[in-house]
Amino acid sequence: MIDLTARRPSLTPAQLTEGLTPSARFAGVSFENYQPNPAFPSQTQARDALEALAQQAGRSGRSGSFRLFKRPPPEGQGIYLDGGFGVGKTHLLASTYHAAVSRARPARTALMSFQDLMYVIGALGMVRAVETFKDHDLLLIDEFELDDPGNTHMANTFLGQLMPGGTWVVTTSNTEPGALGQGRFNARDFERQIKGIASRFRNLQLDGPDYRQRGAVPAQIMSEAEFGTWQQRQNPVTLALLPHRDLNRLLLEVHPSRFARLLSGVGALGVSGLTPMRDQNVALRFVHFIDKLYDLGLGAAFSGISLGQLFDESYKHGAYAKKYSRALSRLSEMLAEARIVE
Repeated sequence: MIDLTARRPSLTPAQLTEGLTPSARFAGVSFENYQPNPAFPSQTQARDALEALAQQAGRSGRSGSFRLFKRPPPEGQGIYLDGGFGVGKTHLLASTYHAAVSRARPARTALMSFQDLMYVIGALGMVRAVETFKDHDLLLIDEFELDDPGNTHMANTFLGQLMPGGTWVVTTSNTEPGALGQGRFNARDFERQIKGIASRFRNLQLDGPDYRQRGAVPAQIMSEAEFGTWQQRQNPVTLALLPHRDLNRLLLEVHPSRFARLLSGVGALGVSGLTPMRDQNVALRFVHFIDKLYDLGLGAAFSGISLGQLFDESYKHGAYAKKYSRALSRLSEMLAEARIVE
């Protein structure tokens, strides 16, 4: 059995920029297996727009030595997928990656979360970060959100230096471009930077309900007996088990950029004794961990209080409400998956 509490993973700046590809959960997605909700035409429209972009990005002769004999490429285009959680934004983003790299002349493409991009810029510095991605044809950024003045400034500077060189950018978000940062810091003081970011993108709205709950009742937390039965079905060599209180302590000691490394070699994770999280710093670390756990496609099970009691009610109506809603949706899906007996 794997003891996560004994791990303190480290990453070099170079390792932060390795493997910027779709995670295991999205390794097999495509435009063909995206299932738009027929009641919401915007989902089909977004799919068609991204499919066209995936075939166009990098066609200006940027890649390889050939670009030395061409005039500077036009400024990179930007598409901003704005929609609630569970409408398939990450599926479409990963599909764009797969389509771009599998065409006859592959586009140099990277996919990462917005938070991971901020960690990369912080670790490398702005100059090296821009240098790292300047020859990319396409940069795909998941869950774009401005949480504070620092990442607002970094995002505006990074995009302002990268996109004029010809790199195209597609990003997803739960917040429309003009509302970025609202409720999290005094966004009006940074209106120029926020408008600068928004001006680089064509906004595509994805409407619709959370597909994870489409036609289904949200999954309930496991009883102790059910949790024990799930544990017995797992491979003990790759299984990690720990109480929720120990996980919270661990997540405060490990930087979020290292959560994927923390879970290296883990096949399934069981968290027992879920309890309410009254400290929002703890809750947000937990949310980021759930996002990473979900993206990696690892088996997971949880026991303790109900999901509805996990986050303080005030969190669900505050500045980070959409993050908490997304985490609850993903926890529900992982619990449903854990109940499927192989």
